[in-house]
Amino acid sequence: MAEQSSPTGMKKTLGLTGITVNAMALIAPGAFLWITFALQAASADTAGTSTAKDMWPGIVAALIVAFLTALSFGELAHRYPDAGAGSSYYFAEKAFIDREEPAHRRWARLAKFLTGWAAHLFYWVYPGVMVAFFATLIVYVVQQLAGPGPVYDFISSPIPQIGVAILFSIIVGAIAWRGISGSTNVALAINIIQLVALVLFSILAIAFRVINPLHVAPGDWYHVGTLTQGGLSAITPHTLSGLLIQSTIAILILVGFESSTALGAEAKNPKRDIPRGVILSLIIQGLFAYLFEYFAANYALIQQGPYALGVGLGYGASAGTVGTPAVAESLGISAAGLSSAPLGDMIKQIAGAFFGANIGFIMMIIIAVTVIIAVLGTTLSAMNTGVRISFAMAQDKEMPDLLGMLHPKHATPHMGIILMVIVSAIIGSIGVAGGVVTLSAITYASNLGTFILYALICGLTIVAFLGRADFNVLRHMIIPVLGVITNVGLALAIFVLNFQFGGVAAQEAAIALGIAGVWLAISVLYFVVNSRVSGRDIVPKINSVAVGAGD
Repeated sequence: MAEQSSPTGMKKTLGLTGITVNAMALIAPGAFLWITFALQAASADTAGTSTAKDMWPGIVAALIVAFLTALSFGELAHRYPDAGAGSSYYFAEKAFIDREEPAHRRWARLAKFLTGWAAHLFYWVYPGVMVAFFATLIVYVVQQLAGPGPVYDFISSPIPQIGVAILFSIIVGAIAWRGISGSTNVALAINIIQLVALVLFSILAIAFRVINPLHVAPGDWYHVGTLTQGGLSAITPHTLSGLLIQSTIAILILVGFESSTALGAEAKNPKRDIPRGVILSLIIQGLFAYLFEYFAANYALIQQGPYALGVGLGYGASAGTVGTPAVAESLGISAAGLSSAPLGDMIKQIAGAFFGANIGFIMMIIIAVTVIIAVLGTTLSAMNTGVRISFAMAQDKEMPDLLGMLHPKHATPHMGIILMVIVSAIIGSIGVAGGVVTLSAITYASNLGTFILYALICGLTIVAFLGRADFNVLRHMIIPVLGVITNVGLALAIFVLNFQFGGVAAQEAAIALGIAGVWLAISVLYFVVNSRVSGRDIVPKINSVAVGAGD
């Protein structure tokens, strides 16, 4: 099929596969299992009781919220295939512009401002968070390879980590600069590699539990009991508070399914493929990959050690020997909450139990490399989405014209990419230099934008379809209403719980709200000044309401 061009000048190169894998790259289950498992393992309720046993049910709850939102995104993408790069921003305007009543249409510009603000808080902060995670991951791998010594000490200091963050931002920006086709090829390779590695780890983790019952007492597994009892414990909710806390963490690993809606300008058949890509990416990555890998990881956890690793599964000198305290601790839930890379520790010990310590170490390094690649894909997908929404807003005269410029050869919003690289490098460097407090705060700020955006999209679905001949009570009322309630509920839960915890958690929440507040203030200031300069009303009079997008 000949390459087409959209009215924006972007090239129409993406089919269903390309749309889906770009969204899948942003979800990246292999990367997030590595990155977030420690946070999930260390979480506790206000009484200090661990909630880690509700890790898997928490993901299920978060998936329900994600699917409610994804269905709303899919409905809007199907109705508005001409959204192009604007995605949620375009949906916000069209949902009101297409209303018959002029009194409704006059709210279109304000609605798209709020949506654009939330989208930018999400998509322009998120890549910086991933840059910081990447630098942390590189440090862990180098430390493992180098061992104690000068190299270990050097890479552990802030300056080289900041250097890694800046270099990584530039590399991702260079890939995005060349266009979405090259990005799609990277995303496809990333998804294949990480899913293969994920299946391998999960099989080994389940096999470790299945083969070890004669050597580890049923009560010594983290999810206690026989094979069946332990499996049921891993997937069954234990407490309501634990389920809620774990779901507020788990939603962090699921965002990104909606990113394909920003690829409409580069999709060959956006009306058909964008809605499918949104749902498919969430099904493949969330429903199958995450649930499988998190079940396996939880199933293989023990309480604390040391324990015998099983005849024929020895670690170290001989098979069947008792693991050292270090080995046992790395398989324990407490150690998982303290480790900077609990998945890496688990891979070393589980694979080492089967094949020996050296093979375990090699497998850890191999999977760490796949995670590095996955983080690259996640950051790239987030950058592509963010700059395209900015491009659409600049085309609509709601952001500086500079962000609406396209590269003459690659037809990419190259000025936006340059700015995104700079912002990501700064945020990533702050996240690395400031440690867990600043990194968590930046993450919470990004996720606040996510929840607001998702809630707005669910609400806009009702506005877009209510009163139309094709209105469906389930798809256009019940599901969106539930989406609004659950997204707002999780957003409030994250911050309310952090303030209840006090100390560092409250500090992280306060910084996150500060970041969001500053961004909102800047956005409102630009919006008001731009409105006065351009002579456009924020909420126009009924008799002067625009009748088309961008007017």
